[in-house]
Amino acid sequence: MLLFRGLVIFLLLVAAVCFAFYVGTGRPYYQRLGFMVLKWTSIAAALFFAVLIAERVF
Repeated sequence: MLLFRGLVIFLLLVAAVCFAFYVGTGRPYYQRLGFMVLKWTSIAAALFFAVLIAERVF
């Protein structure tokens, strides 16, 4: 659980750094990369919590 939290925080930090690079350089590559990291982090977190909820129900 602690490892997962650390990984999610790290990935959110990576997305924030990508957006900061986009603001600093204006290159759309960093914006796309930031959204991609943010999207997959959100999907992984949703699946993780779905598994936790399923364990409680069943």
